[in-house]
Order: sequence, then structure tokens, then C-alpha cells
Amino acid sequence: MLEAGVDEAGRGPVIGPLVVACVVLDEEGLAALRGLVRDSKSLTAGARLRLYSLIQRVAVEVGIRRVDPEEVDEAVANLERGLNELEAMVTAQLVGGLRVAVSRVYVDSPDPRPGRYAEIVRRHLPASRRDVEVVAANRAESIFPHVAAASVVAKVERDRAVEELKRVYGDFGSGYPSDPKTRRFLAEALRRGEIPPIVRRSWRTLRGLMEQG
Repeated sequence: MLEAGVDEAGRGPVIGPLVVACVVLDEEGLAALRGLVRDSKSLTAGARLRLYSLIQRVAVEVGIRRVDPEEVDEAVANLERGLNELEAMVTAQLVGGLRVAVSRVYVDSPDPRPGRYAEIVRRHLPASRRDVEVVAANRAESIFPHVAAASVVAKVERDRAVEELKRVYGDFGSGYPSDPKTRRFLAEALRRGEIPPIVRRSWRTLRGLMEQG
């Protein structure tokens, strides 16, 4: 029996992509990861990379989707449930695009009502995958190894994406609104009148700096 886990990295930053990962495990792969994987934010960068390599070896399939800032902004502006619905749509796309059939998918719910979030994911699944059971939970990465594995993959992939962006746009720090380096980068971009496409324009951080300027 094959089951999948889905998690994201990068919901909160004002700079850079949202990355969603889907990891499919069989019983052997699950046994190999049980007790090793946990929430990626609690791991060092080195530990994440080692686990990432192990996950890639033992997983039946791994799916990854980068969601660029422009798509995030469009979701915040136009979707009924904003970023939550965007994440649910991407989750459904990843499950729908799997080469293998899974019986169940575990997802980390950004909604305080996991059942509501699971229903949004189900609604966006393609007809060919409507028989997949969707199990949503808050902090699912601490409950289901499948989700913990997806958390690690998403975090490693986002870190790589951020490093790629820094080589092009310069060092903007972590990309999170609380980071002084990130705020300085945004303030300088506004001063020049050139907001790069890596910035989420819908975030209050940018709007606040624009009002201050």
C-alpha cells in the first residue's frame, strides 16, 4: 500500500517562492524513515541534507512544486481562502500528477479546522484521484512520517531556490519580514523604484515600507 505526505516551506517570507513537496512511501520506505524524520525547522541544515538524500533513495516518488511570488500575490488577491486555497490547489496538483496510485495522502493543515482544509484539497483533486483519502492535521509533520519527509524536502528545495536568487539579486537575508537585512533590501529596492519579481507585493511588510517612504 502506497501513501503520501505533503508539506510546504516558505509560506511566511516576503521574498522568494513557496515550495510544496509530496513524498510517496511504501512500507519499506516508511520503516527506513520512522524515527529519523521530523519537522524540518527543528533540524540543522546538515541534518536536513542527509535526510533529504535518504528520502530520495527510499521514497517511491517525490514531487516538488515551486510557487513564485506572482502566483502567491494572485492567490491572496483572488482566491476565496487566499494562500490556504492556493496551497490546497498545489497539493491536489502534486497528488494528481503522481505516476503511482496512492490510497491515502496526509497533509499539514494551515487551517485551524483541518477537516475544512482536507475538503478543499479533495475538491481540487482531478477526477482520476477522487478515491484518494485525504487526512489533514495541524502540525502533521509531528504525527506522520510521510509529512515530516515532505517537510524536509520542501525546506531543502526552498533553501536552494533562495541561494539561487541571492546569486542574481544579492543578499536579502532570510526573506522573512522580521529579518533586518530583508527589510533593508526592500527599502533599498523601493528607494530605487525597482521592486524585483522575487518580492511578494501583497505582504504587509512591503506595503508598510511603501507607506513609510
